[in-house]
Amino acid sequence: MRRREGDGCPVMGALQWVGDRWTLLVVRDLARGPRRTTELLAALHPISSRTLVERLREMEQASLIERREFDGSPPHVEYRLTERGRLLIPLLDALRRVGEALGCNECEDRRRQRGSYCDACPRRTNQPARPEVPVVLL
Repeated sequence: MRRREGDGCPVMGALQWVGDRWTLLVVRDLARGPRRTTELLAALHPISSRTLVERLREMEQASLIERREFDGSPPHVEYRLTERGRLLIPLLDALRRVGEALGCNECEDRRRQRGSYCDACPRRTNQPARPEVPVVLL
């Protein structure tokens, strides 16, 4: 990710990694497991393929995701969260709760519009347990 000069504040530092429009949505859609580029494009509509590929490259350089290439017919690429990327999952949970509390949207809105809950939603059925990520709040 592009690093910017800041004031040394950890909040500013974290926002340099996740403060753009798409990064946390990519994390949200990788929270349950690896996804192909085409699956991410469909889930993140209206993101352009160019923007998605740029964001994925930046996230890979920041060690938030891992890219795996598979041979076959046709060959394909999958992305998955790294340990570092999984550290962002509690932030997604907090943002979901804040969004609901502010009346922005509810998980049911997503289900009605898209036919399913997002991958990070606790209301999604058959969701494998996410690994516990220790978060220390000071």
